[in-house]
Formats: sequence, structure tokens, C-alpha cells
Amino acid sequence: MSLLGRLHLINARLPLAEGSPALLYELTAANGLWQSVTPQQEQGIIRDHGSIPLEDIQLTGSTSASRTIDLGGKILLPGLVEAHAHLDKAFTSGIVRNESGTLGEAIRNYSAAVPQFTREALVTRIHKAALRAAAGGATAIRSHVHFPFEHGREAAFRLVHAALEARELVSGIVDIQYVLFVPSRGHTPAMWEAVDEAMQAGMDAVGGAPHIADEPGAYLEQLVAIARKYNKDVDLHADETDDPQVQTVSAIAAAAIRNDYQGRVVVGHLCSLSAIEESRAAAIIDNMALAQLKVITLPATNLYLQGRGDRGLVRRGVTRVKELMAAGIPVATASDNVQDPFHPYGSGDLLQMGLLTGYSLQMGSADDAHTLLRMLSTIPASLIGLKRYGIKPGLPARFVVFDASSPIELFAELPINRWIYRDTRWLYHSRQLSEWNSTL
Repeated sequence: MSLLGRLHLINARLPLAEGSPALLYELTAANGLWQSVTPQQEQGIIRDHGSIPLEDIQLTGSTSASRTIDLGGKILLPGLVEAHAHLDKAFTSGIVRNESGTLGEAIRNYSAAVPQFTREALVTRIHKAALRAAAGGATAIRSHVHFPFEHGREAAFRLVHAALEARELVSGIVDIQYVLFVPSRGHTPAMWEAVDEAMQAGMDAVGGAPHIADEPGAYLEQLVAIARKYNKDVDLHADETDDPQVQTVSAIAAAAIRNDYQGRVVVGHLCSLSAIEESRAAAIIDNMALAQLKVITLPATNLYLQGRGDRGLVRRGVTRVKELMAAGIPVATASDNVQDPFHPYGSGDLLQMGLLTGYSLQMGSADDAHTLLRMLSTIPASLIGLKRYGIKPGLPARFVVFDASSPIELFAELPINRWIYRDTRWLYHSRQLSEWNSTL
């Protein structure tokens, strides 16, 4: 039997593996699966004169099948995982303005602009955003799909069909899950019927924003009922506000327990949790732990949008990540918005989000850097239910190599040099050319 995509790597650094971070590994893969992952017996870099450096690989041809590839101590990860994105909104900052920089204006202006977006334009934006994320090292993305039923059935399904079409375009490059973002207001039987149809069309989870719903309790119950009907996750925008009185996460936790849906509910943002006193926050976090809620912090968008009305000491909106983790609640970090009215910056590079998380949470030690790395990889992989993710024999050989030798260096340098492999082939590499003027 011939083996497709035969791969032999040496001198790989696996910071997510158990054991000493100084260990280097030898790995083999074939037929799209890892065959072996073995710590090298020798200390330090192995010198194999028959190998080629990673820098010399070709994206086409049989280089990987015939030669051992020397990673030279570079970091190898099972791909990063983007757990919360809005691919359909990406790259609209030049089309939809937000002069005040507030969440309210972003929502109003984007909603008003939706009817003008053609299916072709939506597909193009989603495709571009997904490829940008994949080029940064993402192997999987969970994206929320706007469902603007207030503009009519055709407008709502235009988004759904564009998202599904774009997913097909990038299949084989990056995996995409979609969360149907159900409108928080204007609920009618026709809207709920359309939601049901959209779920059947290929959505992977159901979501929304209970904290801005007219009837948060009834809205939550309906979302959980839909999730249970299709055996899907609930993935919510929760408490994206500075107002300390808004704490719908408590109702979300109660709904998860009441409906026996513990461990199936994800909440993102939780800005107002950072705006309340310690004792009240601790009680809410305890309830979240009981409900087995999963959390995504979204520092880029929250730092940009929150605290706009404050003077002096400005609230920044980033949730209580350390307290949540201490309570045993898994917390991932993600990009949220890229170059749109909600956040005008970003490129879909998850390493950049890891660095921003480190800044906003004051995480700067070597252990902190390892935690940040997990918040971009193993934690979000578990959070969105990736079953076959990791660097172990029998799992898909999908990985990214970064030109860094430690997690702290990874976030300090944000290396441009990256190599991405999926199943049986190298997909992508980026390289930085650096040169001083020789006459200096």
C-alpha cells in the first residue's frame, strides 16, 4: 500500500506536549495521520546531514515525501483555533462608519447597511477573512452568522447561503463552524420558522445576545429549545456592556441547568462582569461553574468599544479571565471583529490576539505565555467541540510551525515566518526578508 503525504520531521518543539519544554521531538505522518511522536534521545538539536531545513521546503513537489525535514527547534502546534469571529462583517470599515466608536452606533449602522450587501460581496469577504485566519495558523474557525430577519426573509437567508458557499470554497484549507445569530428583538412565528430552516440548512450552533433582548428569559428558552432539537451548542454574546446591573449570565447559567444543558453553552464578552464588586462577581462565577459554562474573552473589540462614556478612570471591558480560570471555567481568547465598524483594526492573526490578551490581563511570565498559547489552541478546540485535534498518533496531521523557540518568544516577536501543513501537503508559508544596506 502506498503512503500519501509521507512526512518525517526532526528537532520540533512541542510546547503543548507533556514533559520538559526543553525536549525536542521527532514526528512521522502518512495518509494524513500522525504515525509517531517521539521525544528525541539526544539533548539539543540533532544534526542529520541527510535532512533539509524547513526553510527549503517546496509547496509543490515531493520534497516532504523523500527527505527528512529539520525544524531546527521551531515551535510546532496543532493549528490555532479561532473560537469567535464574524467573518461576514470583516473588512467593512470602509463601507460602514462608526464615528462615535460605540457599540450602539456600530450595531445601528451595520444593520442599516445589510440590505445593500450582495451575496457575491458576502462570499468574497468571508472567503478573504477565512484565508487570512488560516494564513496566520488557524486550522478551525467558529463564526457567528448575522441573520437580519428585520430586513426580510431574503436578506436573512442571503447571509446564510453566502456563509455556506464560502465554507465550501475553503474546505481543505480551514474548517468553519457557523453559529446562527438570532435577532434579539422583533420575534414572530415567521422568524422562528426561518431560524428553524436556517439550522437545517447547515448551521452548527445557535446564538444571539440575550442582554439586549426585549424578553431575555423567553428568548433564552427558545434558543436552548432549538439547540436541543438539533443537538447543537448554544453560543451567546453575553453582557457586552459597561452597565454593572446587566448580568444576564446568571440567567444563562440557570437556563443551562434547568434544561440539562450543562457543558453545551458558550458565552462571549462578559464585559459587565468586570464592572461589579468582587463578592458579587464571585457568586456569579460560582453559578457559571455549576452550569459548566464556557467562556471566550474578546479583548480587541471590548477594549475598543467599552468605556466610551467614562471620564478619568476608563473601564476597558475585558472580563475576569483569571478569576474564571481559577474557578475551573475554560476560557479561550479570540478575534471577534476584523476591520469593521465594531473594531477597525486586526488581520485575523490569532497570535496578535494572544499578545493583546497578555497586555490587557498583565500576563507576562513564561507560565502566562503557555496559558495564552492554550487559550488559542487546546482550550478553544475543546470549547467548540473539535474531537480529532492534537499532535498524537492517529490524529489528523494538521499543524503550523512558527519561527520561535518558546511561547514567550512567540508572543514577543509575532514571527512572520510560518509554515502550514494539512493532511498530506504543505498549504502555505510566509517568510520575512530582512537585509541591511551593505554599505552601512
